[in-house]
Amino acid sequence: MTEMLEIETPAAGVRLIRLNRPNKLNAINEVMRDEIAQTLASVASDVDVHAVVLTGAGRGFCAGIDIRNFGPGMLEASAPAIDRLRFQEAMAGLVRALADLPQAVIAAINGPCVGAGLALSLAADIRIASTAATFGNAAILLGLSGAEMGMSYHLPRIVGAGVAADWMLTGRTVSAEEADRRGLVSQLVEPEQLLERAIEIANGVADLAPLGVQLTKRALQVNIGAGGLGPALELENRNQVLSHATDDAAARRSTWS
Repeated sequence: MTEMLEIETPAAGVRLIRLNRPNKLNAINEVMRDEIAQTLASVASDVDVHAVVLTGAGRGFCAGIDIRNFGPGMLEASAPAIDRLRFQEAMAGLVRALADLPQAVIAAINGPCVGAGLALSLAADIRIASTAATFGNAAILLGLSGAEMGMSYHLPRIVGAGVAADWMLTGRTVSAEEADRRGLVSQLVEPEQLLERAIEIANGVADLAPLGVQLTKRALQVNIGAGGLGPALELENRNQVLSHATDDAAARRSTWS
């Protein structure tokens, strides 16, 4: 049971994770942080889950960290540096856990997607957004570095270094249209169609061979930083040899027309 998350199985092999603090635009407090971490750990080891949809309840995706009402774990600037580092590492761990899921992750961004929310969306494999969505890197507006929770790693790889620098150094609000134009999201849909479309995508992925999906996800993650075509081809070749020998691949080849 979770207090700050809604967990559903809308289709076979699809797990829906909904951040559920709608009155706070799903800002992450201590309870939600811990529940996200625990849920992702559970999903990672669940062989019956083949695709994950991450979204928010109400009109927001995630407004970042709840700096006013995070909970007893929130630290003052006067706290020892080692304790503040542990706090930051716990937050950043959510991004690593999401990116490390063996399943494909679809972020269905239904509204404001700010700070930690933006970081979580960047860790997804596929991002689709409502036309009502907005995006922002909020940390720099609070006197902090705009590079947090994997932002300086993921964002330049998705939208390019120049666009990432613009968004991260200014902290400005980015519209759904601009996010789509810059390649941050792969689709824009009307608000009432967003979740249905995300589940449709997830269901399509869940119907594919799980090993093929997992090897594809890992190749994308590794080869975006590959030192050249040669190392990228080596990984792809190995993956094809591994997946070709499976019973699942043989069964699918037998029905190919």
